[in-house]
Amino acid sequence: MKLLTVSGSPHIHGGLSVEKVMWLVVAAMAPAMLASFYFFGMGAIKVTLAAVLSAVLFEYLITKFIMKQKSQLGDGSAVITGILLAFNVPSTLPIWMIVLGSLMAIGVAKMSFGGLGKNPFNPAIVGRVFLLISFPVQMTSYPIIEKVFPMQDAISGATPLGIVKEGLKKGDSVSSLMDQIPSFTDMFLGMNGGSMGEVSAFLLLLGGLFLIFKKIITWHIPVSFLASILIFSGIFWLINPEVYVNPLFHLVTGGVMLGAFFMATDMVTSPMTGKGQLIFGAGIGILTIIIRVWGAYPEGVSFAILLMNAVVPHLNNAFKPKRFGKEMKNV
Repeated sequence: MKLLTVSGSPHIHGGLSVEKVMWLVVAAMAPAMLASFYFFGMGAIKVTLAAVLSAVLFEYLITKFIMKQKSQLGDGSAVITGILLAFNVPSTLPIWMIVLGSLMAIGVAKMSFGGLGKNPFNPAIVGRVFLLISFPVQMTSYPIIEKVFPMQDAISGATPLGIVKEGLKKGDSVSSLMDQIPSFTDMFLGMNGGSMGEVSAFLLLLGGLFLIFKKIITWHIPVSFLASILIFSGIFWLINPEVYVNPLFHLVTGGVMLGAFFMATDMVTSPMTGKGQLIFGAGIGILTIIIRVWGAYPEGVSFAILLMNAVVPHLNNAFKPKRFGKEMKNV
């Protein structure tokens, strides 16, 4: 007789269920999602609906007809994957492409490993990277935001990261490039063109703080991630501020806030212990700056998280929690 069932993470205690955790994460993302609808218009709504509905549908079909298991759609994990995937693409992306990204995220990155709690890589990021590699033109045709046309059709243009990246390649100075992009305050609050989840660092920060307050995530990964970006990019900025941008620029642009609070903190693909999480977050921050400064792409958050996802088993082995009942020395 089978008395014990061993399952993969997440292992939740303290009265929280997996379903409650997942839907609290959805609630934390809701303000940024609504802001993307406001700034990017109907395109953002269509892309989000397509991503969420296709992610849910693919998980249901794979679970029922391929894995022949009971559906777990009620846990909300497929909804989160769909929202995060939508956050990582432009609102102008064709619907069939976002559906293909959902299939890659759910069918390959999640369900092929056994479903929730067993995937080694963040499914939404896998879907995003697949789309970026397969359809680079469509994935880098980012809509820009202007104060005069919320809820209208978006206009494509270069993001602040793209402007700085291309300008530095041409030999322009940082000070001259800063005149071509919105102020730090505007970008922090929401005037920041790019992927849908890059629209407002402020709202993403609020959502992340909500998750920390509700004890859904801990401070370790966001703090070490953001601190490593500030410190690492700050060193280069102090060396030559006309070649390297202000570290605050890195915090309010691209997917830094989204990655710090909603993607890197995925409980399945991040380390179990606080020490492991600190190293994990710091590694993501350093890799992000390396890719942004010297890499081919202006953004590096998604690639950095995937690379550190691969290191998680080693971090878990290196920083194992003390076993319950183990004898303590020198106490």
